[in-house]
Amino acid sequence: MSARINIATVDAAAYKAMMGLEGYLQTISLNHIQKELIKIRASQINGCAFCLDMHTKDAVKYGETPQRIYLLNAWREALELYTEEEQVILAMTEEITLINQRGLTEETYHKAKQFFDENQIAQIIMAIITINSWNRIAISTHLPIAK
Repeated sequence: MSARINIATVDAAAYKAMMGLEGYLQTISLNHIQKELIKIRASQINGCAFCLDMHTKDAVKYGETPQRIYLLNAWREALELYTEEEQVILAMTEEITLINQRGLTEETYHKAKQFFDENQIAQIIMAIITINSWNRIAISTHLPIAK
């Protein structure tokens, strides 16, 4: 792929705003594994190699198992590997990432309310929105994966 612009240098203000969202995500109540599951699943759906490379490595650093990472794309068939809270987070990630299909369904939203308060639901939504934005930046600018 051809080299493209580096948004961090070409439009530093926009990049700084995205980094502000990342800073916010460091303060939310989700644990590291929950955040990485969101990032990996959204990046799988969006086909973002750069983010998949980064966040699978980060997940392993935080103690995630290779098996759960390998099966994340088929988590609905491997439910015993993921907690109920993680299942809700993954369903939210899929529905919000694939917003054009039907968006966050009432069923998933009500399940989320069983495990999370309104503030935590807002945090999950913001985490999903943020990784989707990073995916779009990485894909459209052809960010290379680390070798």
